[in-house]
Amino acid sequence: MFEQGDSNNKSGLSNVRVFDFAHTLSGSTCSVVLALMGAQVIKVEYKGRLESSMRVDRMRPWTTSRVSHVFIPTNVNKLGITLDLKYPEGLELAKRIVKISNVVTASFRPGVMDKLGMGYSVLREIKPDIIMISLSGHGGTGPEWSYRGYAGIYSSLGGLSELVGYADSPPTDTRSSADFRAGLYGALAILAALNHWQRTGEGQFIDFSQREANIPPVADAIMDYTMNRRNQSRTGNRDSAMAPHNCYRCRGEDRWISIAVGTEEEWKALCSVMGNPDWSKEAQFSDEDRRWQNQDELDKLIEAWTINYDRFELMEILQNAGVAAMPSFDSKDLCEDRHLKERNALSVVEHPELGKYHLLSPPWKLLATPPKVTKCFPALGEDNDYVFGELLGLSTQEITRLKKKGVI
Repeated sequence: MFEQGDSNNKSGLSNVRVFDFAHTLSGSTCSVVLALMGAQVIKVEYKGRLESSMRVDRMRPWTTSRVSHVFIPTNVNKLGITLDLKYPEGLELAKRIVKISNVVTASFRPGVMDKLGMGYSVLREIKPDIIMISLSGHGGTGPEWSYRGYAGIYSSLGGLSELVGYADSPPTDTRSSADFRAGLYGALAILAALNHWQRTGEGQFIDFSQREANIPPVADAIMDYTMNRRNQSRTGNRDSAMAPHNCYRCRGEDRWISIAVGTEEEWKALCSVMGNPDWSKEAQFSDEDRRWQNQDELDKLIEAWTINYDRFELMEILQNAGVAAMPSFDSKDLCEDRHLKERNALSVVEHPELGKYHLLSPPWKLLATPPKVTKCFPALGEDNDYVFGELLGLSTQEITRLKKKGVI
């Protein structure tokens, strides 16, 4: 663990230990960020409480080779233990892990950790400088603290759903992106708490609202209403000023390209590539404002041209002319993209049953302490012997006894 005031530590979070009670996509995203930065993250589950709907694909019987696809990327680099806190011995072992940890993460409804005997007041008695984060749906205080939480709820009540989608369609449920967003903000809060701890030696409790974490993406809409009393709504792929600015069909089934024109020079370049069609010289498209006012017709005319081209061919033509353009990628496209490969956007890890598994690399870069994927997700209880034996000092016989009893 960190030594207090060790400002010259250059090993990222490699001296930080996290006791991870976090379940669901948001909680696991929070702790995996710390794991990618080098922290030792000990994920706790037990057979009666698996990673809810994530480790297990509910559509199929569970085996390692059929693990849910959302569980894998959010649990890389972690250690996995099984521990049932309903047993007094299990609770005591959990408290011993707290004593050698820096951070405890949880993503239950407020009060659940207290009922388990692992609330912040208890943890602080065990280790006064512990940092604990509670990633709940709506925070631990206020009139809606007890409401259940889910990704669609966060994006709806946070305001994002109202802004995502087409003008003639209902609000869009942004689903898992709301969970990822909450998890990333939660990790940032923990990093801030660790920074404070290094300087002062003080731990703290972080009461984190996942709903509130989904408000920042709509900050401009909030300011627009605050300053101008305007309520923004869905506009599809369109921009508040640029036109053309949309996705256009290309040759082939469900093949698209995005085109964005921000200046008069770019408009002239686009017209030149299209062969300066007669319609491009009409008064309704003569300047940026008129193009924006008439973009329904403009989009139809541009798509009548793009539909004749392969999307990658058209990307090359437009980019070479100075026009911002990029195909819409599906998962296969992303995995095969030369640019992403060159930037090492994908990591490959080995799994004993899955074989080689491709994962997204951490999207941020640090020169001195680069984050990286070092191992695949842990099997259920994979690291019981290491954690309870090597870290806590239990004998092999004692671990075997506790396993037979169902504590471990």
